[in-house]
Amino acid sequence: SIPIAKQLASIKALGKGSDLEKAFATVALVYNNSADLEGKLSRADTKSLLQTQFGGFIQGQENKPKYQEIISSLDEESENKLDFEDFMIVLISLTLMSDLLQEIKKVKTTK
Repeated sequence: SIPIAKQLASIKALGKGSDLEKAFATVALVYNNSADLEGKLSRADTKSLLQTQFGGFIQGQENKPKYQEIISSLDEESENKLDFEDFMIVLISLTLMSDLLQEIKKVKTTK
């Protein structure tokens, strides 16, 4: 498969895109590279993708009830697959509760 950075570089509209635009484009590309032909992710694939691509945000969250609720919903025996919108909701939910987000909030920027 083609590296994400190379895929990003091939999107002309992002040539002068902002950091935020590139970040969301990266999320979309990672999702699309993992999705099936219908553009959806199985719950098992979602869980695996979170573990391999989102480890910094989920590390240390295992004992939090909300984390367990989100992950257990991915473990349910179900034919339901996640579309991009559902995937983003999972990412945002996990990000908001993460310890890494708290560290990010403490980073000082110079102006």
